[in-house]
Amino acid sequence: MQEKICFTQKELARRWTLSHRTLERWRWEGKGPSFMKIGGRVVYRLEDILRHEAEQLHQSNSLSSQRVS
Repeated sequence: MQEKICFTQKELARRWTLSHRTLERWRWEGKGPSFMKIGGRVVYRLEDILRHEAEQLHQSNSLSSQRVS
């Protein structure tokens, strides 16, 4: 079985549990992962999705992770 290397807008929206309209807005605003337009269809490469997900990682700001004086 071949690994999926491109996602449609709706497939990516399902992966991230958000509206496909949000992805449309992000493209308009220049946000979100890089995308390709092929034959009028928007597709997202898995490598760009994974890169964008990695860029969204944040460290916890909880008090338990801060030094107490």
